[in-house]
Amino acid sequence: MICQSCGMPIESGEYCKFCFKDGKFTDEGITMEEKIEKNIKIAVSLGMDKEKAKALAQDTIPKLKRWI
Repeated sequence: MICQSCGMPIESGEYCKFCFKDGKFTDEGITMEEKIEKNIKIAVSLGMDKEKAKALAQDTIPKLKRWI
């Protein structure tokens, strides 16, 4: 199961604690393109190759419930 906002693996629910808290999105108002860029930066900071992070984010995020 993955977060339907960012694609991070989660155990339960639709959204991870980083995307959804207290009944609302933590980054309310962000565009899908901004979310993709944000996820790329996070993945690179965690050691993922930038091109791999970009491909993964661009393939995954547009298919998630929040962005459809």
